[in-house]
Amino acid sequence: MKNKSKLMTLAAVAASCAMLLSGCGGANNSSNNSNTATVTEEPAAGFDSSYTGSLPMPKTDQRYDNQQDRDNVKDGGTLTLPITEIGPNWNYLSTDGNTGYMSELWSWYQPNLIMADTVGGAPLKPNPDFLTSMKMVTENPMVIQFDINPKAKWNDGKDIDWTAFKATWEAYNGKNPDYNPPSTDGFDKISSVEKGDSAKQVIVKFSTPCYNWQGLFGTLVNPEAGDAKTFTSGWVKNPHNEWAAGPYKVESFSDSQVTFVPNEKWWGDKPKLDKVIYKQMSSTAIINAFKNGEIDATGSDGVTTKDNIQAVRSVKDAQLRYGYSTKTRVLEYNGKSAPLDDINVRKALTQAFDVNTYNSIQFQGMDWKAEQPGSELLMPYQKGYENNFPEEGKYNVDNAKKTLEGAGYKLGDDGYYAKDGKTLEVSFTFFGDDATQKALATAYQAMMKKAGIKVKVVNVAESKFSDTVINGNYQVLPMAWQAPSAYTFISSAPQLYTNGGPSNFTYVGSDEVDALVSKAGEHAEYDDQAKAANEAEKAALKLYGTVPVSTPGLYYGVKKGLANYGPSGFATNLPQNIGWQK
Repeated sequence: MKNKSKLMTLAAVAASCAMLLSGCGGANNSSNNSNTATVTEEPAAGFDSSYTGSLPMPKTDQRYDNQQDRDNVKDGGTLTLPITEIGPNWNYLSTDGNTGYMSELWSWYQPNLIMADTVGGAPLKPNPDFLTSMKMVTENPMVIQFDINPKAKWNDGKDIDWTAFKATWEAYNGKNPDYNPPSTDGFDKISSVEKGDSAKQVIVKFSTPCYNWQGLFGTLVNPEAGDAKTFTSGWVKNPHNEWAAGPYKVESFSDSQVTFVPNEKWWGDKPKLDKVIYKQMSSTAIINAFKNGEIDATGSDGVTTKDNIQAVRSVKDAQLRYGYSTKTRVLEYNGKSAPLDDINVRKALTQAFDVNTYNSIQFQGMDWKAEQPGSELLMPYQKGYENNFPEEGKYNVDNAKKTLEGAGYKLGDDGYYAKDGKTLEVSFTFFGDDATQKALATAYQAMMKKAGIKVKVVNVAESKFSDTVINGNYQVLPMAWQAPSAYTFISSAPQLYTNGGPSNFTYVGSDEVDALVSKAGEHAEYDDQAKAANEAEKAALKLYGTVPVSTPGLYYGVKKGLANYGPSGFATNLPQNIGWQK
């Protein structure tokens, strides 16, 4: 879950089932500003420099993306955006490429089969550019039928047909260990993917019911790139336009810039923009680039501190747009790394973690009520949310010391605990040169010192985030999970919490958790699914491999007039409709 410390997203398999991993760059909310003016509701378009008061909390059911019909959007123009990381693996469907950054790049030029109209993300529905219908044919046994838009083609000229669904299933079902999908959940319950009445019709049969089936095929594996070697390593430093299908195509790319232009082979509504440019830059450089007119919006990484907000609000002809994000910031403990392979050490770290102080630093001056969430599966504003955080894990330094002493640690004259002659020490990794992230690392170090735990702070370049996470080169890691869909919680539970889960970066699990997680997808009704997921998460969090920290707001600095761009919860904005308002 999982931005920036950094954010990982567990992207739904193919698109809306799995969580996305992200970093945790700057800060993101909270604090009580003393500005005098207040308003009761934020305008849908956002605040501009004429507004000088405190920022009100956004509504949970309102989108803040200046939503406009296509008729109100100009034809033409360029949109220049920042991005913290480009690649190196362009296959968003693989674990190595499954980041929030690659998800954003893919949204312009790859298939997006599933969409939602509401901030809450329910119900999901087919994107008519790719699917004319999707439906359950029978429930027992479960059989699903997808009908593909007759016009839909890959850029190499081949039809998008049932073979793409089959290739996606084969990469995601977990049967072939040579593939590296971020999640197998749901796909592992499919018994076959077959051709229907025509090549444009897909029949998906399940051996076990999977009631989150609507989100499984959010995007697709091109059959030409379906072999395991290509899937895992064939996209490194190569976006493969020929294997794509979307309103835009990649005109050029490098480690520092990506340029999209309209795809002449696109069959849907004509894209409004002539060009979309992404420039790679650190999170600390984004605000200056926005102030200087080098970029048209900050993206979700740029406005992460009080100073960022003030800077955006001072820019002429710009707006601050903000709303609830779909992210959950977390701390991950690497359970395969000593001394974190001891649950008592992980528990003590959790008990010594002053989350309120941490969040007050992270969201200083941002007018955001940052409270510790009790879940990494469901957002606090979602139906079915429960606080699953263990009572014993709550902040209490004395309890942290008792936990360590019960595990055989003794406090030395230097103020740190030791066992078998070895001082208890862990490392805390943060990314980039953002001042807030550095302050958080220092604060964490001070918190642990109060409990007799020594912390070494490790600073890594932002560009190394994905490599660091994938290779397990960390002990305590601040990052975030981003849910692509309101239904992601069903598939993200096995992704995050099971033994060997593809995005279980804690490497902590148990047979009990695995058994509980498996039950979440066995229920037909949302309420029952949420209840089962909550029970599984309660057990998982008692293993103290991960700690939910906050649910941040999502802030964008945007040039006035940019339409269909900004915080909108789980609602979909089709890329061809983004542009400049008339």
